Amino acid sequence: MDQSQRTVAAPSSSRSYQFHPARAAIIDLFNLYLGRGNRQKPDESIRDPPNKSQKRVHAPNRDLPPRNEQFILDFEQLQSQFGDPDQLRTITESVLISMVLQCSNHAPRAEFLLFALRTLCRISYINWDTFLPSLLSSVSAAEASLSQVAQAATAGSSATSSQSLAPVASNTIPSTLLPSAHGIGSSSPSGNEPGNVQQVARAGQRVRAAAINSLRQLSCKIILIGIEFNLKPVTHAEIFQYMMNWLVNWDRRDLGTEDSAGKSWRSAKTLAEWLRSCLDVIWLLVEEGKSRIPFYELLRSGLQFIENIPDDEALFTLIMEIHRRRDAMAMHMLMLDQHLHCPTFGTHRISSQSTANVSVEAVAHLRYSPITYPSVLGEPLCGEDLAMSIPKGSLDWERAVRCIRHAIRTTPSPDWWKRVLVVAPCYRPSAQAGPIPGAVFTSDMICEAIIDRIVELLNLTNSGNIKFENANCWQEWLVFSDIFFFLIKSGCTDFVDFIDKLVLRLNGVDKHILRTNHVTWLLAQIIRVELVMTALNADAKKVETTRKILSFHREDRTDPNNPQSVLLDFVSSCQNLRIWSLSATTRAFLNNEQLLKGKQIDEWWKSKGERMMDYMNMDDRSIGMFWVVSYTMAQPACETVINWLSSAGMAEMPGLQPNDRVMMMQEVTPLPMSLLSGFSMNLCLKLALQMEEALFVSQVVPSIAMVETYTRLLLISPHSMFRSHFSQLAQRNASLLSKPGVTLLVLEILNYRLLPLYRYQGKSKTLMYDVTKIISALKGKRGDHRIFRLAENLCMNLILSLRDFFSVKREGKGPTEFTETLNRVTIMTLAITIKTRGIADADHLVYLQTMLEQILATSQHTWSERTLRHFPTLLRETLIRRVDKRSLSIQAWQQAETTVINQCTQLLSPSAEPAYVMTYLSHSFPQHRQYLCAGACLLMQGHPDNINSANLARVLREVSPEEVTANIYTLVDVLLHHVRKDLQQGHNLKEVLAKQDANLAFFFWTHEMLPLDIFLLALIDRDDDPHALIIAKSLLVNEALLQRIKGYCSNRGPPEHWLNTQLFNRNELQKALGNHLSWKDRYPTFFDDIAARLLPVIPLVVYRLIENSAFELADIILSAYAKFLAYHPLRFTFVRDILAYFYGHLPGNLVVGVLKVLDLSKIPLSESFPQYITSSSAPTCPPLDYFATLLLNLVNNVIPPLSSNCSSRSGSMADFLNSSVRPPHGKTPGASQPGPANASEGHKAFYQIQDPGTYTQLVLETAVIEILSLPVSASDIVSSLVKIIVNIQSTLIQSGNNGFHGAANGVGQGSVLPTSPSGGSTDSMSASRSTCGINTASFVSRSGYTCQQLSCLLIQACGLLLAQLPPDFHTQLYIEASRVAIDTWWLNDGKRSEGELDSAVGYALMDPTWAAQDNTSTAIGNIVALLHAFFSNLPQEWLEGTHIIIRNLRPVTSVAMLRVAFRIMGPLLPRLANTRTLFNKTLALLLSTMVDVFGKNSQTPVPVEASQIADLIDFLHHIVHYEGQGGAVQSSSKPRPDILALIGRAADSLRPDVQHLFSHLKTDPNSSIYAAAHQNTAKTSTS
Repeated sequence: MDQSQRTVAAPSSSRSYQFHPARAAIIDLFNLYLGRGNRQKPDESIRDPPNKSQKRVHAPNRDLPPRNEQFILDFEQLQSQFGDPDQLRTITESVLISMVLQCSNHAPRAEFLLFALRTLCRISYINWDTFLPSLLSSVSAAEASLSQVAQAATAGSSATSSQSLAPVASNTIPSTLLPSAHGIGSSSPSGNEPGNVQQVARAGQRVRAAAINSLRQLSCKIILIGIEFNLKPVTHAEIFQYMMNWLVNWDRRDLGTEDSAGKSWRSAKTLAEWLRSCLDVIWLLVEEGKSRIPFYELLRSGLQFIENIPDDEALFTLIMEIHRRRDAMAMHMLMLDQHLHCPTFGTHRISSQSTANVSVEAVAHLRYSPITYPSVLGEPLCGEDLAMSIPKGSLDWERAVRCIRHAIRTTPSPDWWKRVLVVAPCYRPSAQAGPIPGAVFTSDMICEAIIDRIVELLNLTNSGNIKFENANCWQEWLVFSDIFFFLIKSGCTDFVDFIDKLVLRLNGVDKHILRTNHVTWLLAQIIRVELVMTALNADAKKVETTRKILSFHREDRTDPNNPQSVLLDFVSSCQNLRIWSLSATTRAFLNNEQLLKGKQIDEWWKSKGERMMDYMNMDDRSIGMFWVVSYTMAQPACETVINWLSSAGMAEMPGLQPNDRVMMMQEVTPLPMSLLSGFSMNLCLKLALQMEEALFVSQVVPSIAMVETYTRLLLISPHSMFRSHFSQLAQRNASLLSKPGVTLLVLEILNYRLLPLYRYQGKSKTLMYDVTKIISALKGKRGDHRIFRLAENLCMNLILSLRDFFSVKREGKGPTEFTETLNRVTIMTLAITIKTRGIADADHLVYLQTMLEQILATSQHTWSERTLRHFPTLLRETLIRRVDKRSLSIQAWQQAETTVINQCTQLLSPSAEPAYVMTYLSHSFPQHRQYLCAGACLLMQGHPDNINSANLARVLREVSPEEVTANIYTLVDVLLHHVRKDLQQGHNLKEVLAKQDANLAFFFWTHEMLPLDIFLLALIDRDDDPHALIIAKSLLVNEALLQRIKGYCSNRGPPEHWLNTQLFNRNELQKALGNHLSWKDRYPTFFDDIAARLLPVIPLVVYRLIENSAFELADIILSAYAKFLAYHPLRFTFVRDILAYFYGHLPGNLVVGVLKVLDLSKIPLSESFPQYITSSSAPTCPPLDYFATLLLNLVNNVIPPLSSNCSSRSGSMADFLNSSVRPPHGKTPGASQPGPANASEGHKAFYQIQDPGTYTQLVLETAVIEILSLPVSASDIVSSLVKIIVNIQSTLIQSGNNGFHGAANGVGQGSVLPTSPSGGSTDSMSASRSTCGINTASFVSRSGYTCQQLSCLLIQACGLLLAQLPPDFHTQLYIEASRVAIDTWWLNDGKRSEGELDSAVGYALMDPTWAAQDNTSTAIGNIVALLHAFFSNLPQEWLEGTHIIIRNLRPVTSVAMLRVAFRIMGPLLPRLANTRTLFNKTLALLLSTMVDVFGKNSQTPVPVEASQIADLIDFLHHIVHYEGQGGAVQSSSKPRPDILALIGRAADSLRPDVQHLFSHLKTDPNSSIYAAAHQNTAKTSTS
């Protein structure tokens, strides 16, 4: 098919035989019959017959050519003279081609050539499969030479008159194509006159055009003859490519279609002749009866997009047919209401990035396309060049800006922003001037969304009259200022253009809303950004830009004592002072009054002493004035803050030798969040740098207040202030992290303060790799237990925080560097992630096996059957094959037991010398040292006094952390082995366990020799031993541990550490970490504690107890540790995941116990939710109103709003989508939002909701928790949700007609076409409205949307919610969806004709946003839209379950139901294009439905023609090309061979008339152009 594979020159065969004696004879024969006299040289010019006067004077005396009928006799006589028929045939074809090129413009000769071709065909002397490609190649070469002539002539006509160009016009034109431009005896124009030169050029253009027209027309006539023969598919394909190329480029100027003035002079008659002949060829090629070329090739040819379509009815008819079939095909690629599909930022997952073939570093920088733009063929496309071509105000533009607006409101991860933003073109280096692939937003879109948010906040500010509302508004502005600073600094929008558009907006439609100085305050935040300073100091429009910035100032003093009001009052002065310092040229435009106001700031600053301020006792006005100072004098303000934090002085660290003297800051109260929130961004950045100097570089140990204030700075502005600590410290000074004190401090900050921030930033994986390096370096190093265990605990927390697929190694290869503990935690995390959230990308499935091999290569653990039964299938199938090597471990112990006991006796006897410790370490083997603790237990026999605790403790300190870990795991195995052994010997279980409790108390409570967290994890991993969990329980409920936990909670303060305004108490090192970890270390702790190390362990213990059906014990542990778990950095995620992981296995009381882990007063739960989970009566399914309210909450707080109140829209669909009167996101008019009052505060800062991270995540995950906690089955819940969705439009619109919200455009049922199943609302289930159970009166009024808009968004919200639930719910949804389809009466109405049903399906499956406008929504349309909204939010791994829908619909007995099946599953196929296996399964399933209807043995109630499914055939062609390309279909795209084989097998079961439509989607190269293309590619690659 690839035209480039053929040469554009004459056929090589003609060259190889040009000296063959037969060639001359054949040429002479043709010349004789063509009436050309003697054989001419190839380059001899063929002139037209002379005019009449010339004939009379010079008429030659020549014979007439023989009759045509004589030709075959002469040819056969010539044929008999040469022996090789194949050689003669090749020469004949070559001569014929040359004759076609020479004689195409001579009608009688052309007719003879056609006669000769037909004659030679009758004797099978033409091989059309070689002749036609050679002919077209030669024609292409001839046209290319003419193109060069045209360019030369054009250049010549524009040259000076002194240059003679006549030879160019007459001599360089190929003589084989062009007749003379002038008759014999006519006067030739002089070549040295400009006018004559132009005449010659125009004459040459006419000659070239005539030559090409006649040549193409003759070629088409020849093709029409040849095409009736049985040509090979590859020949058909090549003919098609040439024909399409001619049509698409019919008006090329270089072929002489226009003169030098650009005026077209081509003869309409000659154009129509070859063009229609060309169209005749195309229609023959795509003729359905023959299907030489699939019609799909026309759809992807681009013919319908040619500019300057010629005035030809036949071509116009073809283009219209292409448009019709293309639109029908593209529909199957698109989901219903796809324009509403938009990221909600309600989940942690922001993208599905493949990691199988790229490094972790590369994955970290991959772009992410949160939306795509559908092409005319329905393909999802992205790229900056595409985004820049989208017209403003279009549906695609609105969708993009809607996404950005929602992101600005909900502040998703900065990592998301970095993956989607593009630097504005004006800020790009010249080397990066090209468009950015993968980008979907432009700087103009970002600019519009930012301005929309500013206007939205101004409206919100103007509407707030209550103090609470003002405070809430200020919080919204603070959150926005953080992301605004981030966006401007990123250079994603042109700052000068942004100011221009903002001025236009605030002076235009929104000119009355700017009443405060909030905009001035925003700009003051960014005025020190380099891009802004350049615009105000060096840009050509700096004066104009400055004037516009100053125009935003407003005089508004609402409350002189309110900190925000004070700041807004003085912020203009701050801005003026900064502009004054930037450029002298802009000073003339500054407000002198505001400049004088700067003196008030100076006076206040001096009156407060400048150097010292008591930040804990400042009144509101002082707070506001200090905020002002942060904008004008950031450095002095920074110094005062640092002075405050060090104001308590310093003291020597106790317990050190004089030579090791270290100073430590005394404690003060950290700066409160309420004060930090108003600091300028410039001050925050300066403070962070200054504090990092004090924390990590200074020799003085910082105070906890300094560390706490530093972390609060990072939490309060997560977009602008975040830094990756290990990378930044390494860049500042590579030797810093070699200092134990610095490493410890960094690890403590990360583990106990910034873990949620790193997850929010998307940096958890990177941090995990950095921490793994520390672990790898220390695990074999003797003595470094404190840093190692802290790093291991941090890594454990990081692994457990990951809820997306991850690589265990940065470079992705080789065995993991994790410890045994981390390997086991990683497996558990994978199980939770796969089971509760699925695997987002199919490529991750490929890499999963490699990842498991990496982990298991260094781990000998086998998981119990009870644990594995809850694992997802993917993991269970791999892990269940592992051999349990515990018996080998016990055998190894028994072999070493005698040696170990002897060594332990010498080392641990009460009389053993301390010096023997070094002897033991030097002479013992590692395989024996790993049993040290087990040997000590045997020697104790429940009496700790029997052994030398000092020697044992010293050995455990001196060995490496890795050896301590090995001791713990062997201790667990040996301990459990001896418990079983003692019981077999008849000992009482209670006594045996009491003895073990005493032994363990020696290790953990009395002498604190071993890390308890690691021991507990090792113990619960042996849950297949009946005594492991009993021992774990005795440890967890031990009074010593509970007292330790209580002390930690008391000393730690409230879980929300950022709210603490008291002095922090620094715990003593030994008391905080115990003897083993503190040992020789003297560096103090900040937040670390042995108790805190249990935070990641307790949830895993609960998991293990539930796996073993120890529900009561799990409830006891949760109750005992409820207050402690409040300090868990990710407790909300823990609750959500455990409910999802064990859905269907948890008793009701345990569900309530799990929920109590949360602070329910701060969770936006539904008001009625508690009554459904605590009711003592038999569980009943909540009413539909409960579920509808849940969905409404998602619409109001999670689903991106359809419009911004502050912008005008145009266009019918845009008007529908944006005609909302809805208030700002998160605010509900009229009635309050669902949930308790304190949960409806709207937008919260990140530090207030660190887990899950954003308010949209909080609302969505809360809804998930509610659904998972209900004591009813998934079937009942899904059934209720589906009932709401299938009835939603009729319910809401009827309520609207009753007085709440009228129909958007007032179209009634009378406007519905008769063939629509929605006519009369029979399928809208209006009759069942009384059973819907929704309080529509309050329901609609609480949304702020019209009825039509709300109905569509509720479908999106329901799909989103169901996609977050476990697969149990998905199965029920598929069952319900297939039931709704099957129960649709008109789909099974045998009295309806196929035409009526086809039309009915078209109406029924309209986008709900369209159907809602004229009240024609249907149950089946709504359920398909719900499925598509659901699919768009589902990870790829879970999409295989969608096949249940089609299986339930089968056998399909009508084309209508077949279309429903394709409409449901078709749009999934583009998303599955990279999954191979799943794509093949889904495609095979759709083909099977086609076999149901069109199979050889199928019997449909009404006879069905194959032509009725032309759009489905086109779709199948397109989707296999899309999958073969792995993206948008290109001209070179072709299906993969295995796909062709799959379709071929299915086609064998179809009726012959339908099977014929699949003839090209087979593996036979003799019938398929695609199989032939694969064959040619294979030949080319082997040659």
